Amino acid sequence: MKTSVLIARVLLGLLFLVFGLNGFLHFIPAPQPTGLAGQFLGALFVSHYLNVIFALQIVAGALLLANRFVPAALAILAPLLVNIALFHVFMAPAGYAPAVIAIALWSIVLVWERAAFRPLLVAKSAALPA
Repeated sequence: MKTSVLIARVLLGLLFLVFGLNGFLHFIPAPQPTGLAGQFLGALFVSHYLNVIFALQIVAGALLLANRFVPAALAILAPLLVNIALFHVFMAPAGYAPAVIAIALWSIVLVWERAAFRPLLVAKSAALPA
């Protein structure tokens, strides 16, 4: 199990580090999507929202590769992965495979780090009196 988690963590870190850097450096050419997906990405680009997304991808990918603050990296990636998955479900279903792979890798690492997230699933907080 340790080996599969290590492989999943490194692959997930590389995936987000490389694609986050690609957002700024454009070393992997990609055609602009058409239709609604193109309009959506165009709006994100014009508003500079994509810069924040790419920066978060770089931070999370670097944390995963460094094996430091892995739960924080997973927490950063969770909403990004939800948005990536929803983008492909509703606007660009043809390119869903990388999203499924990223979610699978994220899930493997999450199961290994589940103890860090267990306090989030407590029904009643022990810190505050009732």
